[in-house]
Amino acid sequence: MDIFYVIFTFISVSLISIFLILSFLILRLYKGKSIKNPAYPPVKGTVFHQLFYFNKLFDYHTKVATKYPTFRLLAPEQSEVYTTDPRNIEHVLKTNFDKYSKGEYNQDVVRDLFGHGIFAVDGEKWRQQRKLASFEFSTRVLRDFSCSVFRRNAAKLVRVVSGFSAPGRVFDIQDLLMRCTLDSIFKVGFGVELNCLEGSSKDGCAFMKAFDDSNALVYWRYVDPFWKLKRFLNIGSEASLRKNIKVMDDFVHQLIRSKRKLLEAKQDCDDKEDILSRFLMESKKDPETMNDQYLRDIILNFMIAGKDTSANTLSWFFYMLCKNPLIQEKVAQEVRDVFGCEVDEDNIDGFVAKITDANLEQMQYLHAALTETLRLYPAVPMDGRCTDIDDTLPDGFKVKRGDGVYYMAYAMGRMTYIWGEDAEVFRPERWLSNGIFQPESPFKFIAFHAGPRICLGKDFAYRQMKILSIALLHFFRFKLADEAKNVTYRTMFTLHIDGDLPVSAVARRAAT
Repeated sequence: MDIFYVIFTFISVSLISIFLILSFLILRLYKGKSIKNPAYPPVKGTVFHQLFYFNKLFDYHTKVATKYPTFRLLAPEQSEVYTTDPRNIEHVLKTNFDKYSKGEYNQDVVRDLFGHGIFAVDGEKWRQQRKLASFEFSTRVLRDFSCSVFRRNAAKLVRVVSGFSAPGRVFDIQDLLMRCTLDSIFKVGFGVELNCLEGSSKDGCAFMKAFDDSNALVYWRYVDPFWKLKRFLNIGSEASLRKNIKVMDDFVHQLIRSKRKLLEAKQDCDDKEDILSRFLMESKKDPETMNDQYLRDIILNFMIAGKDTSANTLSWFFYMLCKNPLIQEKVAQEVRDVFGCEVDEDNIDGFVAKITDANLEQMQYLHAALTETLRLYPAVPMDGRCTDIDDTLPDGFKVKRGDGVYYMAYAMGRMTYIWGEDAEVFRPERWLSNGIFQPESPFKFIAFHAGPRICLGKDFAYRQMKILSIALLHFFRFKLADEAKNVTYRTMFTLHIDGDLPVSAVARRAAT
């Protein structure tokens, strides 16, 4: 009888505890949120509703935004405001820039991955990194160096794809693009030949997988109310995250140590083209602040900017070209018009050498097609800020100090009130006037952020994407291995295709 009494007591106490925790959580969710006040955005659930839709999170936001361009989800501490209204976005990112910040909540969520890098900080730390990065991206040395790296890796990618171009041979183009852009960012950013594309760097491939998994695991924290407890106990998703972070940290710290030794041995040399070398030189002025951990944070922030944005966009780009073969042929025809018709598989290096800045400027339709891809599949599907004061948005809705204000780039690309009735149609021509690319307001097309924090690497990303696209479409025609396969995204900070993207490639010479 005693054992049954103990079990009964334990179950009763556990149920009462769960009830009290849930009651406390519900009270925190709804107390002081002005739920029925029409001056505030309409409430469409709580942040925990997103658990049920996590694998289709950005489509869930899109569905709600179709009826409510600005809405709220309630969180224990604050409200989370979501908007697709370009006026609100300009207000937050530009007009009232100083009144909105990353916020302690967001910084706490991402710190294990991004540390004190440029994407995670505000104030003086952000200004310092922004100033250094802005200078580096504006130098001709970096532009010329990056172009040579992109061309060299484009030639490697063509050779790898050529090995898969036998009839019926299928390969994962997303994986190849990820490896290729990883090689490029390591060479341009850190001066390291990783050779991940050719499969000769196991450490590099392990780093890439750890980075992508960490990206997804950190994003999961936004819908996991127990992530801090799990981190403390080192269990579940947080245990997996810790292992992945260690893989990345070991790799990056070894990279920093090796690069520092190399620079010391070549200290009289002035040909330091890569970004890490320049940051290491700058760190000598303030070694206590710009220590190895700080440099680690900078590297991982450059990783998500340099690898994910380009590789993800190119993956969706080739997916859309396969779904729209007439558009694929229009891009390929523009390549022929600019570079000539001859396809010489024995002179890949000779062809990519012709891809100059002057030729890239002529690729107006390609630029439009890549931009249209970013409209529908933005590299960062959702981003936001935290309001530091009580404020009123241009659409008339009020926000309270501490509220998050998130702009939904993925949903915005599907809003008919922004892009017209054909918003969900992949149509590069919407960006062209008399064959010339016409940009839109960055607050309407928010793929590269906007305002003072607009992406410094925008031209860098377009240059890499164009070079790789031109090389691949000059030599190959691409087709999905399975037209019926449902291709969707993996919910994380950047818009990866979930799983692989199997395609076949037909050599254009063989096809004509």
